[in-house]
Amino acid sequence: MEKMSIIQVNNLTFGYDGAFNNVFEKVSFHIDTDWKLGLIGRNGKGKTTFLKLLSGQYEYQGTISKKVDLDYFPFEVKNTKQMAIEIINEMVPNVADWEIMKELSLLRAEPEILYRKFNLLSGGEQIKILLISLFLKENHFLLIDEPTNHLDHETKNHLMEYLKKKKGFILVSHDRNFLDEIVDHMIAINNTNIEIQKGNFSSWQENKNAQDNFELTQNEKLKKDIGRLEIASKNTANWSDKIEKSKYHTTNSGSSVDRGYIGHQSAKMMKKSKVMEKRIEKAIEEKSSLLKNIDRNDTLKMVPLEARQEPLIMAKNFQIKYDKKPIFSPISFDINKGDRVAIRGKNGVRKVEYFEIDARKSNYV
Repeated sequence: MEKMSIIQVNNLTFGYDGAFNNVFEKVSFHIDTDWKLGLIGRNGKGKTTFLKLLSGQYEYQGTISKKVDLDYFPFEVKNTKQMAIEIINEMVPNVADWEIMKELSLLRAEPEILYRKFNLLSGGEQIKILLISLFLKENHFLLIDEPTNHLDHETKNHLMEYLKKKKGFILVSHDRNFLDEIVDHMIAINNTNIEIQKGNFSSWQENKNAQDNFELTQNEKLKKDIGRLEIASKNTANWSDKIEKSKYHTTNSGSSVDRGYIGHQSAKMMKKSKVMEKRIEKAIEEKSSLLKNIDRNDTLKMVPLEARQEPLIMAKNFQIKYDKKPIFSPISFDINKGDRVAIRGKNGVRKVEYFEIDARKSNYV
């Protein structure tokens, strides 16, 4: 990759046909291609759309200037019956064998997977082949979308160690620990803007919480100020009206009042009221600039259906066979109401050919 190249985005605007609001509206930022960036945003904010815009898959308004090629992961393998080595050679025609072996070693992958058909590889092995194909390219910047989906713990750790040794990519992941260990910059798609900060997810979250708390505190202060000013403005306007009306009365002694003086006092009170109204408008304007990027989460409520049968599932001498051959010894187990059950197994064992079932009462993780 070209050293210290910049991806410059100016006034990026994009919206889907028929949508009421644009996904992005005149956003501008720049990215150094030496950075390792984590991309975050709530579901539906446009993370995948953002990556596809950068890679030129969608039409948009604005400009994206770059001196590197951008590649999207995962890319589609058109012929999945090819051997893995053939897919790599198609993506990187002039790559040397030792370079491929080096990448495999960094990912803790066995060389023999190169000579198996792609569709016969496990999900984790396929991810490794795709990443190797992209990282072997020169002068390329990678857009990596959720690479840890369906990976077991061990494979995910191998991938983490691999990406820590690389640079020049944007990584989308819901795994906060994964981001913390890998990235050195964060891109956050907020409600009203896109911001870039130096650091990992934890440092970004700390800054976000501090900003949110500041805005909430300021918001409460402005709400009180607005309420106080509205009452004072109303009282002052009432006093002004009351004084103005007194111009046309007489004093208790029967003498006429000084209408010029009273009119002057009334005008002063009305002017004071107008000043307060302007202060109220300013406070409301300041208040409206707050809380725009604070996410409000609705409480998730789950109401399970009542089950009358106990146990819900009962298995005795349960066994699965392929071609009349058992793939594990007979097992027996019960699953009761309130149990949380996980089926676990390494990538490549298919979870059907070999699996472990563990059912426990509450607090199962």
